[in-house]
Amino acid sequence: MPEVTVYFWIIKVLCTTIGETMSDNLMGMFAVGGDNASPDQLQIALYKVAAVTVVVLAILLTIQFRLRRYVAVVYWANIVVISVLGTQITDMFEGQGDVPNNMVAITVVSVSLLALVFLTWWLVERTLSMHSIRTRRREAFYWLAILTTFATGTAVGDLIAEQFSLGYLTTLLVFLAVIAVIAAVWKLTPINGVLAFWAAYVMTRPLGASTGDWLSQQDNQGLGLETTSWLFLAVIVVLVIYLQIRKPDVTAVTVTDGDEVRRSGATRRTAATPDIDASL
Repeated sequence: MPEVTVYFWIIKVLCTTIGETMSDNLMGMFAVGGDNASPDQLQIALYKVAAVTVVVLAILLTIQFRLRRYVAVVYWANIVVISVLGTQITDMFEGQGDVPNNMVAITVVSVSLLALVFLTWWLVERTLSMHSIRTRRREAFYWLAILTTFATGTAVGDLIAEQFSLGYLTTLLVFLAVIAVIAAVWKLTPINGVLAFWAAYVMTRPLGASTGDWLSQQDNQGLGLETTSWLFLAVIVVLVIYLQIRKPDVTAVTVTDGDEVRRSGATRRTAATPDIDASL
């Protein structure tokens, strides 16, 4: 896993924005009727595009799980595709009408699933720290949590912006304020660093989704900019290439080895260093 630096948060927010806008763009590109496609035609196109996204993600995750170290290009490629898939999953249940369907129910279910993933992860591994992910089981929990955060964030962002009619810009500012509060609490109080990290991580998804909708949509405070996905993707590519070459986000071995690893029911400590979350 990458070290949590300023690059991490910048690319993460950009990925969440792309997940929202690129999902819509791909659906429109493959829908029968193009810009004049009916809601039913858009929904059919969404199923097809989501199926392709699942295949691409399966290939990328296979590569990721076979690696024995963090590789920026592979890691962030997975995040981008998961971001798109998370949006697609939520959109399947929302439908393609002017006002999404079942928003409250979808939000409740997605938040419950996210809580269940984190609870199960904690009960099995007794840690949620990114620094401790050195087994395939922990990595499986990690990627499942990431997918669930993206789906949850899309649902929450749509609920507030569209169902509650706050508008995309207003919703963006609300989640920006929430993240600022989390950062202040982490900085000024003894709150657990892992807890603060995941709280901020979850909130970046509705922040990015609202940002994407604000930039790309035509109404509800939207600016109607059609090139948002490709512009943000270009920025991500540049930043990831920089990370791949310069490696400022590679976690020190003394940090990654500072946690108990459970294998075949046994527990061993790989280093004297305790599980470190201060850098989060």
